[in-house]
Amino acid sequence: MSQQPEVELFVKAGSDGQAIGNCPFSQRLFMVLWLKGVTFNVTTVDMKKKPESLKNLAPGSQPPFLLFRGDLRTDTNKIEEFLEETLCPPKYPKLAAKNPESNTAGLDVFAKFSAYIKNSNPALNQNLEKGLLKALRILDSYLNAPLPDEIDENSAEDETVSQRKFLDGDELTLADCNLLPKLHIVQVVCEHYRGFKIPDEFSGIQRYLKYANQREEFFNTCPAKDEIVQAYGEVAKHLK
Repeated sequence: MSQQPEVELFVKAGSDGQAIGNCPFSQRLFMVLWLKGVTFNVTTVDMKKKPESLKNLAPGSQPPFLLFRGDLRTDTNKIEEFLEETLCPPKYPKLAAKNPESNTAGLDVFAKFSAYIKNSNPALNQNLEKGLLKALRILDSYLNAPLPDEIDENSAEDETVSQRKFLDGDELTLADCNLLPKLHIVQVVCEHYRGFKIPDEFSGIQRYLKYANQREEFFNTCPAKDEIVQAYGEVAKHLK
């Protein structure tokens, strides 16, 4: 019987130096490893007083980084590719999305959110909010549009609205590991600093978040809301 590989994920620590901090890249890799079903350790790294042992391990690197059988890897995208290639079937599930569009759905939401939340000029607020809403609407449309395998060509009735749970179907994929941590930040920060909520009319996004919050791979890897709010304390500009 083949042994489990030794895997250790280093993620950004929160304000207390121990809890999980606000870092969508850390959460992304945490979710990938959890979904793969591999045994792994998670170490939080306090960026204010990085231990000497870690300075030597990954000099100049910011978490997340990964030790896999003693080999250090520091690039998030490359780590994800490596895990997908190395932890593969039949022992581990394949996590890549089947539909290429799932990988790019919602990718500009975070950029529009950043512009909106970093703005301190009230005159620009409405337009920046519209930009964020437009990006969310495009994501919502994707989540509500049936995927090819949801369409039954032999059925007399057209499937007009998708009922799937996640971006690429009913199972979490790499696309969700990338988007969900960012979407969660958008949700928490916009409500706290702008009183803005993702509209209920975006039924695809609401369905998506509802199912995500039922999955331990997502909710158990999320930083506490207070950590996210605190992390954006200096970034989120108050409208003057």
